[in-house]
Amino acid sequence: MVETYQREISAVLENIWGTQTSAIKRAAALMADCIAADGLVHVFGSGHSVLPVMDIFPRYGSFAGFHPMMDARLMWTSVLDAGGVRELLWLERTEGYAKVFLAGQDLAPGDVTLVFSHGGLNAAGIEVAMGSRERGLRVVGVTSLDNARRRAAVHSSGKKLADVCDLVIDNCVPSEDALVAVEGVAGKVAAGSTVAFVTIGMALVAEVAAQLRQRGVKPHPFVSPNVTGVAPDNNEQVFREYDALRLRHRQRAAASPAPVTSR
Repeated sequence: MVETYQREISAVLENIWGTQTSAIKRAAALMADCIAADGLVHVFGSGHSVLPVMDIFPRYGSFAGFHPMMDARLMWTSVLDAGGVRELLWLERTEGYAKVFLAGQDLAPGDVTLVFSHGGLNAAGIEVAMGSRERGLRVVGVTSLDNARRRAAVHSSGKKLADVCDLVIDNCVPSEDALVAVEGVAGKVAAGSTVAFVTIGMALVAEVAAQLRQRGVKPHPFVSPNVTGVAPDNNEQVFREYDALRLRHRQRAAASPAPVTSR
């Protein structure tokens, strides 16, 4: 089975490189323009899709400019106890919650929102994308276009995540997500979307850094303590840069016009 997963996940990654590189570069250009203008790239996911959000920033190899929009209620902290999977699944499918969540976020016109959702059907991701666009942000969605083709919309708008984004990156993972069939087992095992999401996320980080340098902006990476030749307070400097960026951005967001109702 190891060989089967190796073959299947390798095929997913090869498909990403073969079909999505152009979309990744276009998304990175939007993000580099945003960060170069003192804006933020807001990164969102719910359920297992919080994993690529957490991996983009703050983590070694990334830099200020990315803002993880985290909500403990949209991830699980246990399986069946309080904060468990049943509650998460209910909340991320409940329409209206994302509007309340976004009310606490400093979104400003010119920013970018990056939404991860394999299925692309849940209310949380769709409404974060819609709410961001209403506020004048550009939205990039990372989702399974195979699932978008196979599944009907369940949101009252009749929309899926891919329908409400300015740019879509296909994670190239089949609708069912799991990749490995085991004889005698109903349903496949071993998911592919998280590997695909993190791969796309890291490709975006690399490309945004390169495009920032082309714009005359020098990213300041959060660096592992295993790296030699870096100032001992390097990561504290990154935290201070992030804090200062958030403060400037908060002031700009507060001065922004009221959200529009359509785009």
